[in-house]
Amino acid sequence: MAGATLAEIPWDQAATMIDLEGRVPIIGTIRECALHFTLYKPHARENARLLLTVPVHREGRATRTWLLEPAEIAVLAARLKEEE
Repeated sequence: MAGATLAEIPWDQAATMIDLEGRVPIIGTIRECALHFTLYKPHARENARLLLTVPVHREGRATRTWLLEPAEIAVLAARLKEEE
């Protein structure tokens, strides 16, 4: 999956949703984490991060990332909603 972008992350890829406030992480697939993100309240969404098992390229950056920010998780959640 070299050179993958946010839109190309497979739903069955393992991931961990973490919270900056120290709540229990969600260990599952990208799909499960994106689904949980849609259920979060706004404050919890701001503190959510998604730890990937395979890094992805960010637009405008030369390096790949292992950690997705809330705005990037929201993109995955929107993609999930569109596909359902």
